[in-house]
Amino acid sequence: MKKFVWFVLGIAGGFIAAHFLNKDPRGHELLAEVDARITEFTDRIGDAYREQEARFSGLVSDAKDAASAAVDKAQDVASAAADKVQEATAAAADAAQDAAAAAANAVQSAAAKLDD
Repeated sequence: MKKFVWFVLGIAGGFIAAHFLNKDPRGHELLAEVDARITEFTDRIGDAYREQEARFSGLVSDAKDAASAAVDKAQDVASAAADKVQEATAAAADAAQDAAAAAANAVQSAAAKLDD
């Protein structure tokens, strides 16, 4: 608690000293120069922050585009595979139907020969 009190007293003392310093024309000029330097520093930091933010935004946008392209490609591949499976299934069904018809014809032929 003692350190906090000293901290608050230091801040209050700084404000009082700055007030008295601001009353003097030379002190006013000095404080204006310090304020200008602080403003310049904060402006530079703000510009650097916005520049980095723009870079990251560009990287994120590029990553989104790449991910979207990868998803589209995967959908195309999956669609093509599904089409191939459907074609193979249809061909197998046709072959099975043809084989069943041939077997039925063979059975009918054999039955007709037995009847004769």
